[in-house]
Amino acid sequence: MPRRKTDPLRPLTDDEVAVLTRLGRSKSESATRVSRAGLILAVARGSGYQQAAESIGRRSGDAVSHLVARFNAEGLAATSPRHGGGHPRVYDHASRERILQEVRREPTPEADGTATWSLSTLKGSLRSAPDGLPKVAASTIWQVLHEAGHTFQRTRSWCPTGTALRKRKAGLAIVIDPDAGPKKS
Repeated sequence: MPRRKTDPLRPLTDDEVAVLTRLGRSKSESATRVSRAGLILAVARGSGYQQAAESIGRRSGDAVSHLVARFNAEGLAATSPRHGGGHPRVYDHASRERILQEVRREPTPEADGTATWSLSTLKGSLRSAPDGLPKVAASTIWQVLHEAGHTFQRTRSWCPTGTALRKRKAGLAIVIDPDAGPKKS
């Protein structure tokens, strides 16, 4: 006989059922989200935690219990994976925006000692700025730039991927490639 559930699944709204059903059948979502949606739907249909786990090929009913508790607290966000291990992220969203703000700023040779940004000059500028990041590493800057869609060009500068500066009769124009997102993935 199964134990009494200390944190049973709350009643699902119609919108949640629709989203979970779509997620459970999706072929393009991550396998983690698809399996979590299937687990929550199985529990909502009345299956026990162990039965729900076995219905999608898992073994642990305790993991389903933790997922249900998380779903009760967070809602649909519980289907998305969180940080899965390793060192915790040191730089939050605001710090990453600060790095991107510095990249967007045009460097001045007098103040920054360069006409174009490199990882080392960006690192020096961010470390020395009063509102900067005193311990930021070049690898962190590189990772933030790549996540934001910037690439290192032959001109030794960082440029957003999918944009180009073109000469036109009326002057310089920024051309944006509409297929830049699909090309990256």
